[in-house]
Amino acid sequence: MRVLVIEDEEKIADLIKDRLKKEKYDVDVSLDGEDGSYNALTNIYDLIILDVMLPYKDGFEILEEIKENDIKSKILMLTARGEIDDKLTGLTGGADDYLTKPFHMDELVARVNIQLRKDTSVKNKDYIEFGDIKLNIKSSYVSSNITGEQIELIHKEFQILELLINNKNQIVSKEIIYDNIWGIDNDSISNNLEAYISFIRKKLKSIGSKVNIKALRGVGYRLEVTNEESEE
Repeated sequence: MRVLVIEDEEKIADLIKDRLKKEKYDVDVSLDGEDGSYNALTNIYDLIILDVMLPYKDGFEILEEIKENDIKSKILMLTARGEIDDKLTGLTGGADDYLTKPFHMDELVARVNIQLRKDTSVKNKDYIEFGDIKLNIKSSYVSSNITGEQIELIHKEFQILELLINNKNQIVSKEIIYDNIWGIDNDSISNNLEAYISFIRKKLKSIGSKVNIKALRGVGYRLEVTNEESEE
């Protein structure tokens, strides 16, 4: 997978490049808007990390050019500005995700993985797996290989479990879950997430699965295989 980083702060760009290369991505860097636009329009990148505040040409202009030229790259907007209007501008303009500086590098990697695995992780498969469970992506049923039992998940339960399985080796932050499941207007749904996590845990327990959703206080969630009682 090939990633383009369009970021004028060279230190940040190098940190992103080094980290993504450790994750086995091929990474190129553009340090200004003109060079970034030229590289983006080559249509050779699976994902573009696009800063908003750039010299010569800003990220919103580049995003507009990308969409006008039918470039298929996933777009992750990156900016120091956190206003909702900027976020809306990026997302309504066709960006796939949006991350505000300062950010934790693990979260950036998780967001990159989420965008790229949407197209690759379940391609030509009817299910995805973790531990003893299989999540059928066509029927929304989750089953346990241990007991052979299965249970249906409702829409949000399915989306959350799918997201966790697709990022099974990482902690998925609450913000990532909010943005991917509920969208950007998530101020009123923080309690809903905890409720849905509880519902999923109970359903996994009901089919005799050893898979649990581990909560890491103040950080997020990750899947684990355990013999202990699931958390409530």
